[in-house]
Amino acid sequence: MEKQELRKQIRAAKRAVPFCDKCERSQPIMHQVELLPQFQQSATVLLYWSMEDEVQTHDFVNRWYQEKRLLLPCVDGDDLRLRQYTGPECLKAGEQFGIGEPTGPEFTELEKVDLIIVPGVAFDRKRNRMGRGRGFYDRLLKSTPNAFKVGVGFNFQLVDEVPVEPFDVAMDRVIVEGIRF
Repeated sequence: MEKQELRKQIRAAKRAVPFCDKCERSQPIMHQVELLPQFQQSATVLLYWSMEDEVQTHDFVNRWYQEKRLLLPCVDGDDLRLRQYTGPECLKAGEQFGIGEPTGPEFTELEKVDLIIVPGVAFDRKRNRMGRGRGFYDRLLKSTPNAFKVGVGFNFQLVDEVPVEPFDVAMDRVIVEGIRF
C-alpha cells in the first residue's frame, strides 16, 4: 500500500476514536514504556508533547520531568530543535502546528540522549515506522545514533507492512496496546 493511502486509512481510524478514549488507551502504553529497562536506566529522554490524535504523553511528561531530563522537539523550518521541559509554565504554542514547545535554551548534546519515544502514523512488526511525511523524526533519529528508539501507537496503527524508503529509521522497540516487539 502506498504511504498516502495508508496515512489516509490511519487518519480515519484515529478520527473514529473519541479523545477521551485515546487518553484512556494511552495510559497502559506509556506504562509499558516506564517498565522498559532502557527507560529506567535513562537520564535523558526525548519524547513529544502529544497532539490530539497521538498516544497522549502530557501526564507522562509531567510525572517524570523532575526525575529525568526530558526533551521535547520544537519545529524550526524543516528541522526539530530540542529543548528541556521544566514544567507546564515553560510551554508555548509552536508556530507551525500549535503543539506545546518548551521555551528554554536549545539542547545540542545529542550524544547524551539515552532514549527517544517516537510517535508515528503506522508501525509494522519489523519495527518500521511511518510518520506524517515531512521527515522530521527520521532526520533527528539519524543524529542520535546512541539512543534507544521506542515507537508508540494504538493497535489500529499496527499494520502488516510499512512502506520503507532508504532514509527511514526503524525503531528498536514498538509498543502498541497490549503488544511489545
